[in-house]
Amino acid sequence: MTTTRYIFARFAQAFGVNRRQRRMAEAASEMHLLREAEQVLGQQVWEQVEEVEELGVEYWNLRKLIAERDEIRRKLEDCEAILADAHEQRTTVVGAKSGLHEQLEERRGELLASLEVLAKERDSVIHQAREIRRIYDGLKMKLEVLQRGGTTEAIEKARDRMVELKTRFTELKQTRDEVAGRITEGDAEVSEVDTRLAEERQKHRADASVAFQQIGQANRDISSLRAQLGLIDTQMRQLFSEIGRHVSRNAFVNEQCRRAAKGQLPMIDVMEALRKSVAMNNRLAGM
Repeated sequence: MTTTRYIFARFAQAFGVNRRQRRMAEAASEMHLLREAEQVLGQQVWEQVEEVEELGVEYWNLRKLIAERDEIRRKLEDCEAILADAHEQRTTVVGAKSGLHEQLEERRGELLASLEVLAKERDSVIHQAREIRRIYDGLKMKLEVLQRGGTTEAIEKARDRMVELKTRFTELKQTRDEVAGRITEGDAEVSEVDTRLAEERQKHRADASVAFQQIGQANRDISSLRAQLGLIDTQMRQLFSEIGRHVSRNAFVNEQCRRAAKGQLPMIDVMEALRKSVAMNNRLAGM
């Protein structure tokens, strides 16, 4: 608000035209702009205010905060590097298998394939033995009948066939036992391979867990450091505002402030105009 507008507004108030809400809104908006301008000015000139005694606290606090910020940024870079390395390690560990692990998996596959063949062979032997047993039982019943009225030749033929079947049955039984023994040995070897695979997987998980722990710790450290940076940035903005406010108010009455504000005088003129406008709007709003 300019002085001319202020005079017209006061004249209008005298006739009952009171725009209090509008004046309050304008004052709040201008005050927000002024605070932003003070922060920007302080950020521009803070390095030149070392000799301004009234700003000694703000200046040296800024120096301290900047040193702390730089240190935190270095730590943050280190943590981010650790995090990147841990992610790479995790990817490598999770995606890779040791040579022994691959050999064991290959051996396990071979064993399972051979066990499947042996199981089919065992089932075939058992099926043949059952067929022989069924034929043998039929011949046994036939022999009982022939012994009551059959010829000697037929009886002998039936007996010879039964002996032949019995011999074949014994051979199949031995074959079944041999196959069962080989299956038992294969199952035992599969169990041994499974045990070694479990040990390899446990070792693999242990290696991966180290990377996961590093990732978790790095993330926690990064979060903490970023929070610290956020706090420092907030403190620095407050100090910039204090410096900008003091320099802008004293740039024309204090030689040290004038030197610090060199090159920023147009901004300071705008800030002074904003202060006057805020004061006039507040008076018009009755505040």
